[in-house]
Order: sequence, then structure tokens, then C-alpha cells
Amino acid sequence: MEAFFKGKRMACYDCPRECKAGSFCGKDLAFIRVAKVMRHMYEEPIICPSDKGCGAVFFSHCSLKCSYCQNYTVSHLGEGKDLTLDELVEIFKKLEKSGVENIDLVTPTHQTSNIIKALDKAKVSIPVVWNTSGYERVENIEKLKDYVDVFLFDFKYFSPQLSMELSKAPDYFDVCMRALKKAREVIPHDVIENGVMKKGIIVRHLILPGHTNDSIKIFQEIKNSIGTDVYVSVMSQYSPFYKAKEHVGINRTLKPLEIKKVELAVMNLGFTKGFVQDLSSCSQEYTPDFSLDKFWEV
Repeated sequence: MEAFFKGKRMACYDCPRECKAGSFCGKDLAFIRVAKVMRHMYEEPIICPSDKGCGAVFFSHCSLKCSYCQNYTVSHLGEGKDLTLDELVEIFKKLEKSGVENIDLVTPTHQTSNIIKALDKAKVSIPVVWNTSGYERVENIEKLKDYVDVFLFDFKYFSPQLSMELSKAPDYFDVCMRALKKAREVIPHDVIENGVMKKGIIVRHLILPGHTNDSIKIFQEIKNSIGTDVYVSVMSQYSPFYKAKEHVGINRTLKPLEIKKVELAVMNLGFTKGFVQDLSSCSQEYTPDFSLDKFWEV
């Protein structure tokens, strides 16, 4: 892959920013940087129901770069290992052979084009999970319909002011909602076999301290746009990582009443399928070790 064209960086269409390739996310067009490959045991039970675990591939860099990211050494600092396309293909094949429940692509958006090429070559038969921040181009969701079995959306913000402040993406809500609607269009029904999702959509939301009303508005809009027949996951694991101290109100963990407020609102809106994290999930214990000597933990 050529990193430059006529002395200028090429435009990239892997994420909605559509900037010159790598100018926001930091990726290098010559390689695919991956931070870690692991048997991940802490995804939602419906996609990770047993000791088989998910075959998680954590991609370095990020198209959103939330200022409070718990994986900031990977998303912001870009730590990881540079791989060729063929090496990524081999990782997918090895994960399938290891017996994991699925291939869980974590923060994959900015590598969409390369991942499609790799999946084309790998031809895995286990489900593929697109574990995304939700900041996706509708056109790419359409392209992914023949490769991805489960769309796992992190729906982060309703307020454009909040998404601008914390992720430099004032258009986040509109972009994410369009992408979610497209995902529901390409996978209109969830397919559950023996309690395990083989095809479908899960919408995750991380509650931010002091922003419970923003959380509730997200679920109201999800109900209005695609209905309540969708799996949702209300997460309470927020911790003030990285640059959270620079933003008023989010330099603390959640209060139990904040979690309960959002949980009750989601139930009252009519969502009946999903999960709520216990407050004990707010622990660094659940953050993977991204040391390069632990690159492969399967």
C-alpha cells in the first residue's frame, strides 16, 4: 500500500471524518497496527456466553479518540504492532482454530477497508462482531453486511456540545443514528441459537457522570428510530482515565443513583432485552494489558 500520492496524503473514507488518511486517527497506510489479540471473557453474555470467549482483535488508533478513553495508550498514543494484510488474515484464521465463539473486531472503523480485504481472504465460518464506537459511515455499514454478523454499537452521545467537547465530533449523534438504522436494515432480525447471538445488533451505552439526561435521550431516540426490539447494554464502568480531569463533571466515577435513574428510564421506555452492568465493573481489572510481550493471549 502506498502511503502518499503525488506528495500529498490520500483522502480516506473509512470513517465519517473523511480526512486525509491518518491525519486524525494516526494510522499509517503502509501497515495495519494491532494492539492486542486475546480470548476476551467480558463482552455481553449473549455474544460471550461460555469459557470459549470472544476472539478479540484490538486495533490501534481510533477515529473518535474520546478524551476519557480507558484504552488511551492504544487509541490516542497508537501503541501496538504493525502487521501486513496477510498477517491479519492469519490472525483471523488462528483465532477460529482456537475455538473462540466469534471474531470480535474492537475499534475497527478506521481500518474498514483493510478488514474487509482480510475477511475476504480468511473466509472464517464463525460470527464476526463489529465492536464500534458508532461513528460510522452509512456506506461502510452497507459494505460490511456480507462480512459482519453482529454489530455491537457503543452509542455515546446525544448532545452535539458534549460530543464536540469529549470527542471532537459535533455530528456524532446524527452519524451514529444513521449508521444504527442502516445496521438494522441490513440485519432486520436478531438470530439467537442456544442463547448465543449469531446475527444481530446490540446497542451499548456508557453512562457518563453528570450526564444521565443525555443517556436517557439516546434511548428515547433509539426507541423512536428502530423501536425497542433490540438488545441494549447499559454500562456503568466509567472511570476518569486519560484527560478526564480536563473536563468539568466527569472527573469521578458514577453514583449508584445515576445508574438506577438510567436503568429505570430504559425499562420504562419499553426495552426488555439487554443487560445492566454492576457498579463493581468500574475497575481497572477489566482493562486489557496492552504490553507488546502480551500481544497474543488466546
